[in-house]
Amino acid sequence: MNGVPPRDAPERSPRHATSLFILNTGDGKGKSTAAFGMVLRALARNWRVAVVQFVKSGEWRTGEEAMCRKLGVDWWSTGDGFTWDSENIDETQAIARAGWEHARSTIGAGEHELVVLDEVTYPIAWGWITLEDVVRTIRERPPIVNVVATGRDAPSDLVELADTATEMVNLHHAFDAGIGARRGIDY
Repeated sequence: MNGVPPRDAPERSPRHATSLFILNTGDGKGKSTAAFGMVLRALARNWRVAVVQFVKSGEWRTGEEAMCRKLGVDWWSTGDGFTWDSENIDETQAIARAGWEHARSTIGAGEHELVVLDEVTYPIAWGWITLEDVVRTIRERPPIVNVVATGRDAPSDLVELADTATEMVNLHHAFDAGIGARRGIDY
């Protein structure tokens, strides 16, 4: 920036999409937070919204889940927690696959204008769900369904498919200084 505010408005595109695929990836904080910001925008427009989480279990009590449920969001926590806490990794994998089946059918049904696939990149990276199936499902979604996907290390096929792809960069994080996750800020 040169310290001078812009005086000319950017040109607006005459083209409008019926729906978008948004990807939030990277090592920085804010991927899911940004997605939940879009959830609020969608709800303000009276859209039907669904969230499918792939790591957090239904036993976790997060602030975003509590508020979204109060606001009428269809919410599924289809994971069983952090993999390092898993007592049976095969069961954890099966839970993730069942979560993807639910997400795929939710997208395909076309009953929601926004579907958030929170932390979906992890089961893709671990080979628990196929990238090809995720890409095909997003590409072939009904025209009204917008999709937001979150998670670190998004594969290049998802980045290329996205209408908007954002990489969150970690400059530094409270966790690095030994500060744990905080209710109301992190969950």
